Amino acid sequence: MAQWTSAVGASQLARQLQAQQPRPAGPGSRRLPAYRALADGIRLLVLEGRVPVAARLPAERELALAVSVSRTTVAAAYEALRAEGFLESRRGAGSWTAVPAGHPLPARGLEPLPPESLGSVIDLGTAALPAPEPWLTRGVQGALGELAPYAHTHGDYPAGLPALRQMLADRYTALGVPTMPEQIMVTTGAMGAIDAICHLFAGRGERIAVESPSYANILQLMREAGARLVPVAMAEGLAGWDLGRWRQVLRDAAPRLAYVVADFHNPTGALADEDQRRALVDAARSAGTVLVVDETMSELRLDPEVEMPRRVCAFDPAGSTVLTVGSASKAFWAGMRIGWVRAAPDVIRSLVAARAYADLGTPVLEQLAVNWLMRTGGWEEAVALRRTQARENRDALVAAVREQLPGWGFDVPHGGLTLWVRTGGLSGSRLAEVGERVGVRVPSGPRFGVDGAFEGYVRLPFTVGGPVAVEAAARLAAAARLVATGATTGTDAPRTFVA
Repeated sequence: MAQWTSAVGASQLARQLQAQQPRPAGPGSRRLPAYRALADGIRLLVLEGRVPVAARLPAERELALAVSVSRTTVAAAYEALRAEGFLESRRGAGSWTAVPAGHPLPARGLEPLPPESLGSVIDLGTAALPAPEPWLTRGVQGALGELAPYAHTHGDYPAGLPALRQMLADRYTALGVPTMPEQIMVTTGAMGAIDAICHLFAGRGERIAVESPSYANILQLMREAGARLVPVAMAEGLAGWDLGRWRQVLRDAAPRLAYVVADFHNPTGALADEDQRRALVDAARSAGTVLVVDETMSELRLDPEVEMPRRVCAFDPAGSTVLTVGSASKAFWAGMRIGWVRAAPDVIRSLVAARAYADLGTPVLEQLAVNWLMRTGGWEEAVALRRTQARENRDALVAAVREQLPGWGFDVPHGGLTLWVRTGGLSGSRLAEVGERVGVRVPSGPRFGVDGAFEGYVRLPFTVGGPVAVEAAARLAAAARLVATGATTGTDAPRTFVA
């Protein structure tokens, strides 16, 4: 019986491999043999989770044609991968990816670092900060005080607690977007909201237009839902959305959905202005595309002098074109798994009806906590604390990277939680691999693209500050030196670091 559970096509694998930059050779060293370079490229894709474990690889002849090498080269590469434990084969069943015994399974998304590794590895993989105390404790205590009436019910509220739906509707209304509670569904985080939207609007094989780059976990969610992703390139730096490209893609590809992060975009940090927002909505409406707008970063304006534009849904007040997704995870705490969707009432009813086959509802206690915080003003105070912490971390990280890695380039965003960094021609995939061994975890650029794009980038979140930011930059610089010299097979042990 075959041991593979999915398959990777020759053309897809070739695109991912061709996007990788060649592994540099150290001073006086010879260029890697072709089979070794091919094996190394496939191994990197497996280690990063961009080619899943137990995925059937193309036959030798197919891959040879796709990457323009001899079949002998592919055969030698596969043999090297088998010897290292990254490939298994069986006559008649083909070859499929694996990981060596004792090696952790690679993550396809951006999962948090396991707690047992926190003493030796600085985690720059996840853009999430610790809870803004004392507001988490106060919110939970307030929720406990209001729990009793709900405890006498079945506890399932597929659309969300009425009090929280009203609260969220009132907050949109106060922002100049009149909203009824019937236009709100509370979800289990923003991921739960987008997953529900994808299942309702975009069945397997449907096209979804996405920014390029975009948020890695959402891209993976859409892939696993069977969507066909259509990338739309972002403009350079913080310029953001190229409306000419968006109009062309929406007109020519006619995607069922389009997904954008207009507020301090993840990963670039760009902020869409009002003209861009209006044009995006108009283009989506003209193409018959549903525009999903992720507002999870909208409250994280770090520079007070920056004026925030109106919400994207203000240009589609009825909610017929724009579906807005919000969340407590970035503005408050990732452990508070509360998200929401704002849309037309008929869309909300459809989402709620479909939820009966998913999770039935969002935990009541967390909903009560968020409602208590928003009602009492604790939310605003907690978000203000979060902004201060993120701003200090951003400034410390920017200064440390500029000092330790002067050849790296980036534009400093005015908000959000992420820095999108050009690595001076180094491979982001190799930096991520070597970084794990020198004690810093960083996601490579290709995680945020489609088919291997952005190999020359990494994403750095504003999750560490002070001396930890300095140490993180120092470890990144050490990883960069190893990658630049081609010395990426050593065993540099991570150092213990206590913040």
